[in-house]
Amino acid sequence: MSKTVPVGVSARHIHLTQEHVEALFGPGYQLTEFKPLSQPGQFAANEQVAVIGSKGKFDKVRILGPARPASQLEISRTDSFALGVKAPVRESGNIEGTPGITLKGPAGEVELEQGVIIAARHIHFHTSEAEAWGIADKQLLKVRLGGDRGLVLENVIARVSDSFKLDMHIDTDEANAAGANNGDTAEIVD
Repeated sequence: MSKTVPVGVSARHIHLTQEHVEALFGPGYQLTEFKPLSQPGQFAANEQVAVIGSKGKFDKVRILGPARPASQLEISRTDSFALGVKAPVRESGNIEGTPGITLKGPAGEVELEQGVIIAARHIHFHTSEAEAWGIADKQLLKVRLGGDRGLVLENVIARVSDSFKLDMHIDTDEANAAGANNGDTAEIVD
């Protein structure tokens, strides 16, 4: 049985706490939806912030909503060089001991003490899909991306939940290396 999954290419983005949303956009401010994302209830917001590192900055980093318990900037390895920050590869939410960065919005600035990561490549599975394929939460998978520049990615983390929809997330560096685009498919090979 072929185990194919849709590919989602994740460009740099940021998740913010409600406290940080208000510090950057004003008291009581609520994020507004630009477009829905593949995971139920998640969305790209209309709002963007500047992120400022020791070597450089990006002026329009998209915020993803809804607000989260901890603020987290997800970038590629190439982005980390441009910003001058040594971001580790981590699973989303695992920000303990990671570098911080300055955020600037229309109403103020926030100094994140930690939260800059390169997101570990992963596949979201609904519980029923994972069970049907014999895949466990946190299992490391090997996944083949096809095409002219096809490659096999190792250490792809399975993330299993009743609230997830099947989707593989890779960053722009990984997508560019494989010539992959949003909506392509990949095959779990091990």
